[in-house]
Amino acid sequence: MKRTFCADLSQQQNDPLAGSAAHAECNLLISWPRAKWERSMRHASDMSDTLKQSLDTTAERGLRINLIQQPGMEKEQHQIFLMPERRRFNVAREQLEGFLDALQAGDSLAQWEQPALECQLVLCCTHGKKDKCCAKYGYQAYKALAQAATRHQLPFEIWESSHLGGCRLAASIIVLPKVRKYGRITPEQALPFLQAEAKGQRFLPGYRGDSSLTSAQQCSQLAALQHVSTEDYQPRLTLLEDTGDEQERVMRWQQEDNQRCLTVTCRAFTIMRVDTCADLEQGPTESVVWQVVEIK
Repeated sequence: MKRTFCADLSQQQNDPLAGSAAHAECNLLISWPRAKWERSMRHASDMSDTLKQSLDTTAERGLRINLIQQPGMEKEQHQIFLMPERRRFNVAREQLEGFLDALQAGDSLAQWEQPALECQLVLCCTHGKKDKCCAKYGYQAYKALAQAATRHQLPFEIWESSHLGGCRLAASIIVLPKVRKYGRITPEQALPFLQAEAKGQRFLPGYRGDSSLTSAQQCSQLAALQHVSTEDYQPRLTLLEDTGDEQERVMRWQQEDNQRCLTVTCRAFTIMRVDTCADLEQGPTESVVWQVVEIK
C-alpha cells in the first residue's frame, strides 16, 4: 500500500511557504547521535532524567534547543553552539549539566569555549521520530547539501537537526545566525540554495520568510523580493508601513539602494490542511494563510 506523507498533501493543497517562518532568535544547539533522538526536539533516549529536566528549564527561560548531528562526530564529547552569538563549545557528556547550570546562572563558560564560529550553520531537519516526511525528504536534502558544500568549498557547516517546525514543508531548513527559514528544498536545489546564501541572498524558490516579521509581512516581503529581484541582484527592503485588519493588510516596502517603494496587498484565506503526518488519521483542519492579491 502506498504511504501518505503530509508534505505531499501540503503541496497538493497549495499550502504556501511564505508566512510560515516563525522561529526563536536565540538558539542552543547540542550535537547528539540521531539514533538516540526521541520525539521531543531536545531529548534523547540515553539522556539522564536530570539532564532532560535541565534542558527543559533552559528552554523555559527563552532558548530554543535543538539536537544536531554530523557524520563522524564524537558521541561522548558534544559540540554546542549559541546563536546568534556564534559561540562554540566542546563539552564532555558528564559535564553537560554543569555547562547548562553555568549558562543559566550567567557564569563563565570559558573552560568549554572554542574559537568563535566564522561561517554560517545550515540545519536540515531529519527528525524521523517526529515526522516521517523529515526522514524521507529531509535526509535526502541533507546529503545533497553536505556534498555541495564540500565539493564547492562553500562557507557553511551543514548539520542534521531535530524538529525545526513545518514538517509538512519538508525538507525544512534554517540558516543561522540569520534565522532564515526554507521549505521544500530538493536535492537538486541544494547547490543553488547554498550559492545564493553564500552571496548573502535569499533563495526565493524555497524561502518561507523573515522570522522577525508577522505571517502577513513575510508573505508580502517575499512577493516584493520576487517582483524586483533578478538572477544577480536582490535588494534590501525596509518595511515602511503596515496597515489594515485581520483579513487584509497593505504594506509599503522601500528599496534601500534607490529609495523606490512597492505597495503589496495581502489577503487572508482559509485552506484545509494536515500539519504533520501524525494528523493524517484525523484529517485536514482549517488553517489561515496569507496570499498576495496586488503589488504595485
